[in-house]
Amino acid sequence: MLRGASVLLLAVFCVVACGASGSGAGSALTPTATPDVGAGALHGAGATFPAPFYQKAFDTYQKANPKVTVAYDAVGSGTGIQRFTQQAVDFGASDVPLKPDEITASGGEGALVEFPATVGVVAIAYNLPGLDNLKLDGPTVADLFLGKVKRWDDPEIKRLNPESNLPGRTVSVAHRSDGSGTTYAFTDYLSKVSDEWKTKVGTGKTVTWPTGAGGNGNPGVAQLVQATQGGVAYVELAYVVQAGLQAALLRNRAGNFIQPTPAGGTAAAAALIGISPSSNFSITDGDGTDVYPIASFSWVLVRRAQPDITKARALVYMWRWMITDGQRFATDLLYAPLPTDARNFGLVQLTKITSGDKPVIPYLAAD
Repeated sequence: MLRGASVLLLAVFCVVACGASGSGAGSALTPTATPDVGAGALHGAGATFPAPFYQKAFDTYQKANPKVTVAYDAVGSGTGIQRFTQQAVDFGASDVPLKPDEITASGGEGALVEFPATVGVVAIAYNLPGLDNLKLDGPTVADLFLGKVKRWDDPEIKRLNPESNLPGRTVSVAHRSDGSGTTYAFTDYLSKVSDEWKTKVGTGKTVTWPTGAGGNGNPGVAQLVQATQGGVAYVELAYVVQAGLQAALLRNRAGNFIQPTPAGGTAAAAALIGISPSSNFSITDGDGTDVYPIASFSWVLVRRAQPDITKARALVYMWRWMITDGQRFATDLLYAPLPTDARNFGLVQLTKITSGDKPVIPYLAAD
């Protein structure tokens, strides 16, 4: 939780930047043009994971603030980080915070801020016509992606689905071929539930896959599953629904089989207190009866020092709106709104962005 000066700073920032409209994620208000919200063409790149939410929210914001335009390239977390470190974009987006070497390449810890912008759910998508509500647990998912479970009527799957008529169809695994925060979240989960996975494969935005075919981005992987009966993959929930794919119920730490839903992601995110991009950001395999086990924050990367004050204002105010009022678009697009602790963390990070050595936000800027 925020303490002392951080609480005061956040409170004053909200009064000045948010105005009388408030900043609750559940607000039904439309984005309004706060005095001097800046202007300019903003360009970001990164994760495909949050792209449907970003596209809807960015479109809404720029319609209400026509002097600001926002373009976002959904090219994957790895490419987004590369473009950010090369200063080719105004902001980057990744489903996992930067690693130490990536922070160094970006100019060091004092050169940027990182904050979560939404919460997504990673579903186990599959293609078995006539077999809905398939139940899986962590060790079985790990064995599928290790290539140990090769048929859908394997005893491991039968044990979890004793009343289902499982087909003797071959399992066709699909995974990401690009550097991906979705891959990080998925492999982070598998490393927690399978010692064999942790030892042989591990956690990362890119890993050496024991089996399967690669697809580019969440859309590419979803397409592979859609085209292959017997296919299975890890795919962000919004893309599963868009593609009309089946999604497995996954057993959580409490022993409950949970459908991938925004509510399950909210429960996972809300359980994390004291969020930190360097040490406390994983929300996979969380405790709680309603927690869905594979959920992830999606992070935004912004450079602290901004050369153009007008464009800097556009960048700061746009992201302030995104992590407050803009969260109202999350649930309908199958994302989980940010919990209070994560939202407040992001607001404080935005106060650290400067132009001409002065904070961009009005409260700290000299008149």
